[in-house]
Amino acid sequence: MDTPDNNARDKESLKMEAMMELNVDGEGFLVNRDDWSPEVAKQIAANDGRELTQEHMNYILEARRIFEENATVPPIRKFTKVMGVDKKQLFDTFETGPMKLICKWGGLPKPTGCV
Repeated sequence: MDTPDNNARDKESLKMEAMMELNVDGEGFLVNRDDWSPEVAKQIAANDGRELTQEHMNYILEARRIFEENATVPPIRKFTKVMGVDKKQLFDTFETGPMKLICKWGGLPKPTGCV
């Protein structure tokens, strides 16, 4: 019989299996950027207990474009200007540390500075 404890363990086991298949570091960031795809982004977000929306994906794709041009993750201040939004909107969308999640779900390196 499934109990809440068994269900939680089963979900945690599935999460750990998915993380191992993705080849991520201890914080859930992809080890190899070339492994990224929209499906991988959905899996990483799901492993974080979140559902990836089109709004999230729009931010992720723009951050990836900026990274490809500059070989660096943009600071949140620059990113909000490029996206034409304020920090509050990003925090409302991501609920916490928007640049960290954008980078994590987007297969980019962990941002430095304030995250």
